[in-house]
Formats: sequence, C-alpha cells, structure tokens
Amino acid sequence: MAVADSLQSRARANPRRVTAILSAIGYVLVIGAFTPYAPFPQISDDLVVLLGDAIAVVNSLALVSILVGVRYIKRGEVQKHRTAMLTAFSLILVFLVMYLVKVGGGFEKSILATGAVYYAYLVMLAVHILLSALAVPVVLHAVVLGLTHSPSELRDTSHARVGRVAVAAWSLSLFLGIVTYVLLNHVYMWEHREAEALLVLAVGPSLRALVDGRDGD
Repeated sequence: MAVADSLQSRARANPRRVTAILSAIGYVLVIGAFTPYAPFPQISDDLVVLLGDAIAVVNSLALVSILVGVRYIKRGEVQKHRTAMLTAFSLILVFLVMYLVKVGGGFEKSILATGAVYYAYLVMLAVHILLSALAVPVVLHAVVLGLTHSPSELRDTSHARVGRVAVAAWSLSLFLGIVTYVLLNHVYMWEHREAEALLVLAVGPSLRALVDGRDGD
C-alpha cells in the first residue's frame, strides 16, 4: 500500500515525466516487435488470424467505451465517465499484448484489392497507424492525470483539453483500424507476407503501408 501511494504521489507531482516514460516503453515494445530480436515465439497462421479477429473485437469495444465516456462527461456523470475511459484504456492494453504477440510471432497481410479501393485502403491504414503512434502520449497523459487527481483537482489541470485531443485521435484511429480490418479480412481478403523489420515507429509503418498495403493490426 505504501509503495502504491508513493508511486501515485510521484506520478501526481510529475505527470509529464511519467507520461514520457510510459510512452517510451510503449514505443520500444512496438518497434521491437518488428525486429528480428523480438522475444516472441512463432505462432501458427490460424492463431495470427484469430488474434486479428480478436483485436478487431477489442478495438470495437474500446471505441464504444470512449464514445460512452464522452456522453457521460457531457452529462456531468464524472464517475461513469472515469469508469468508461478506464475500461477503454484497459482494452487498449489488451490490444497491445495481442498485437505484439501477433506481429512478433506471426506474419503480415497484404490486401488483395486494386485501383481506387487499394489506394483508399492504404491512406486509411497510414492515417490509422500515424494516429495510433501520435495518440500514445496524449492518451497516457490524460489517464495519468485522471488517476492521480480528484475530479475537483482536475479542473485546474490540462486534463479536459488533453482529453479532447486524446478522444479525437484515439477514436479516429480505432475507427479506421476497424474499417481496414473489415476491408482486409471480409471484403477483399488478403495474401500472406512475411514480417520485416521496421526502423521508424510512425514513418516506417506508414511507408511500409503505402508500399505494400500490409495489415496495420
């Protein structure tokens, strides 16, 4: 209990530092999953497909939780807003675990589409990946502030302003991820592509997506 109180006290005093540390950890984990040194066991093709489906479900639930949380705060129901947003954040952590296992031990998918649909898919995928990367510190900062301050104290912080940016980026990223998942897996289908190392978190995946239309989730 004392350790937890100490950690909360430090996070409360230095929310930006905590945000930066947690963001760096997240970036390292994702980048590491795309390198030959990723500490993930090889998984079967069937499990890769299953994880892709599970990720879509988790992301859909996260998006619903975010939208419900926004509705609650607009109605002044702070505790329900907090519960909804923490639910969404927990679901994103579940997504991260499944994503790392899928990418680190599996393979990538390339969409079997051509023409305008293909390029529209690539644009949506690139925006989804870019927003996913950019949203990390914003979402974490909003969560850290929310967990370390009381509702009355939050009025004197940047929580509301940061939260609005986090919701916009997070929601759009999740929505585009779901759309590209449906196009890739249930409309145009895909072909197998072995995973390759990525050197840049935001630009690297976006460029790879624009080159070969790989599966972002």
